[in-house]
Amino acid sequence: MGLNVYLSGEIHTDWREQIIDGAQGLDITFNSPVTDHDASDDCGVAILGEEANKYWHDHKGAMVNAIRTRKGIADADVVVVRFGEKYKQWNAAFDAGYAAALGKSLIVLHGPDHQHALKEVDAAALAVAEQPSQVVEVLRYVLTGKLPG
Repeated sequence: MGLNVYLSGEIHTDWREQIIDGAQGLDITFNSPVTDHDASDDCGVAILGEEANKYWHDHKGAMVNAIRTRKGIADADVVVVRFGEKYKQWNAAFDAGYAAALGKSLIVLHGPDHQHALKEVDAAALAVAEQPSQVVEVLRYVLTGKLPG
């Protein structure tokens, strides 16, 4: 049994690489949104034309990015959503809700300081982890039935 895992959320740390590296040898295909912040912000106007108003600039980018995000979440067996420490990730919360609405297995990743703010998101998840290594161990267990160690 293989898994298709979509890695959503915070783009300012290497948590995705930690999970991908930790899952080496497991039958997992990973996908994610575009994590180049400038490319993600500017894709709409770079492809579809400039906008004088920042709202429409951002709106075009959000719509183009949504094509990739919707496909990635729809195709996923498991969706991992990371909430980072520094920024409010409204898009991550949206992705978690979208995945839950589609009935996807959801793993939420955040530190203890976000427990209260994300209690509803956490309640929709099948696992809530604080470290990328815990996500890896959940995925390993799902695929192999083996506990860590």
